[in-house]
Amino acid sequence: MKKLTKKEEIIMNYFWDKGPLFVRELRELYPEPKPHFSTLSTQVRTLQDEGFIDHKAYGPTYQYFARVTREEYKQHTLTGLIDKYFDNSYINAVSALVKEEKISVEELKELISLIEKEK
Repeated sequence: MKKLTKKEEIIMNYFWDKGPLFVRELRELYPEPKPHFSTLSTQVRTLQDEGFIDHKAYGPTYQYFARVTREEYKQHTLTGLIDKYFDNSYINAVSALVKEEKISVEELKELISLIEKEK
């Protein structure tokens, strides 16, 4: 699964939040200035070609829907990040967060406690 561009992520968020949409409905969700219908239609077809969305035909028009859930995408993106930048080590990733003070040792202990309670 490839990483979404910013524009593709905006489109996917609309599908994840709203469910199945026709391109004209998708366009209406955008603030002004709205993208051109043909531009948006091309982006949607690209997302379909990449396997992120699919469609159901209603005569000559298509209603599109997400094939990949937000959670699946987030998990894939996180796994790719860990693999690419932290030698496929979640320990290295968490260690970097602690070193850069993005998460405190106390928060880490709290997280461990929550995980232990779930098991």
